[in-house]
Amino acid sequence: MSIRVIIVEDDHKIRKSLAILLDGSHGFRCIGDYESAEAALRELPMKKPDVVLMDIHLGGMSGIEAVREIKEILPQIQVIMLTVFEDSAKIFHALQAGAVGYLIKTTPADEILKAIRDVMKGGSPMSPQIARKVVQSFYKDHEIHDDLLKLTPREEEVLTLLARGLLYKEIANELYISKDTVHNHLRNIYQKLQVRTRTEAVVKYLKRDNL
Repeated sequence: MSIRVIIVEDDHKIRKSLAILLDGSHGFRCIGDYESAEAALRELPMKKPDVVLMDIHLGGMSGIEAVREIKEILPQIQVIMLTVFEDSAKIFHALQAGAVGYLIKTTPADEILKAIRDVMKGGSPMSPQIARKVVQSFYKDHEIHDDLLKLTPREEEVLTLLARGLLYKEIANELYISKDTVHNHLRNIYQKLQVRTRTEAVVKYLKRDNL
């Protein structure tokens, strides 16, 4: 049986080219192409595709929001993001929303078809440059975790209060230590976290919740 695919893409030329590619390839069938997420979501329960090719930047609802809606309506549908965006935030937001693949629009036609087959077999296809960003982020997160483990309990207390917005004098009062001691702890914290400012230290500390 052919893999039933829906396309959500606001660029008419790209959308129709993908539809022609699918209908002209053995084992695939385009059962719908839409310029907006809203239009696709209205017909999704009736169409019941196997796979959705989803752009991120759409006129109304974003592709990432649409993925969340799709996974709530029909969680068995596999969604592949097909977009021009390569920044890490959008990649992870899309994957967190429920997308199982992430390809850039310059992906060759045969690789798009292969990606669709792969998701039907349980795979998670990604363009090479996207996979590299995922790997780099993975190692970066572990580096943050390792740096935080270097902090002493007292240094972590100081950093926690710093993240809460307390001033150096307030931190000193809270921990019953001198202001000079707070500065000494901060120098050690900056060195261990490999940062140069209070803001950088706080940002790195707060990222621990996402590790």
